[in-house]
Amino acid sequence: MSYVSGTATGSAVKEAKVMKKGRMNGSAGMTLLAYLVTLIVLLPFLWMLLLSFKTNSDILNNPFSLPKTLSFDNYERAFTTLNMGLLYKNTFIIAVITIVIEVLITFMSSYALTRMVFRSERLRNSLTAFLLAGLAIPAFILLFPVYRLTLSFGLLNTYASLVIPYIATSISFNTLLFTGFLRGFPREVEEAAIIDGCGLLTLGRSVVFPIIMPVVATVFIFNMLYIWNEFPFAVTLISDETMTTISLGISQFKGRFNIDYGGIIAASTLLIIPQLVFFAVFQRFIIEGMTAGAVKG
Repeated sequence: MSYVSGTATGSAVKEAKVMKKGRMNGSAGMTLLAYLVTLIVLLPFLWMLLLSFKTNSDILNNPFSLPKTLSFDNYERAFTTLNMGLLYKNTFIIAVITIVIEVLITFMSSYALTRMVFRSERLRNSLTAFLLAGLAIPAFILLFPVYRLTLSFGLLNTYASLVIPYIATSISFNTLLFTGFLRGFPREVEEAAIIDGCGLLTLGRSVVFPIIMPVVATVFIFNMLYIWNEFPFAVTLISDETMTTISLGISQFKGRFNIDYGGIIAASTLLIIPQLVFFAVFQRFIIEGMTAGAVKG
């Protein structure tokens, strides 16, 4: 009897060792794959960074070689040709105004869709589908009607000419995130606040909104990156140099008969670096916000 028991125990130990070894191999494989994917993603940026220190002739003749010397001439030309301070300022002002307004609008509309009592559930689903339908509409389709409306209202070359389209095109994505989280939000928290005497505005402002801050942070980050890189609306609605955004300004960094490749690459690097820093600082909030509504408590 003891012999059989010892044999069974030995088999269990061997099986456990095999399973542990398999998990370690799988973990090592996933780690290697993660490093490989990271390298593939970073490789274009690292190549662009190296090109930004080369002369135009080296960029054209030896694009894959290392720069012989680290010259900052391309960055100097980028700053002297483009008013980078003004470009950053315009983009930042537009982004802040847009994000504040759209977060308020989409939070209130999403809260109404998930908490208000509708006479018909079909009406609720129809309104939700209407707000989410914008995800299927490319921005290029909206350029001409938006341009005509902006021209009719006399808003060309103003902050409002970009703020309004940015708000409109972000409503669908923001609604998707807010409604996805609010559906799993525990109603007991709101019921307890109502029992304590909270009105609707106080409930939304002081109870619900602080709890969903991970989702709000995610909405803020994605919209900031979208506005920072947006080009079609900017090139269509802005022609005044004093109102130029960062992406539009860099796209104009070329002559009529020649192109300063080094200057363009240096300016593009200045466009991307703030985004990388911003994403690196706030990446934790992105993960929390995207997974906040996945598990119900």
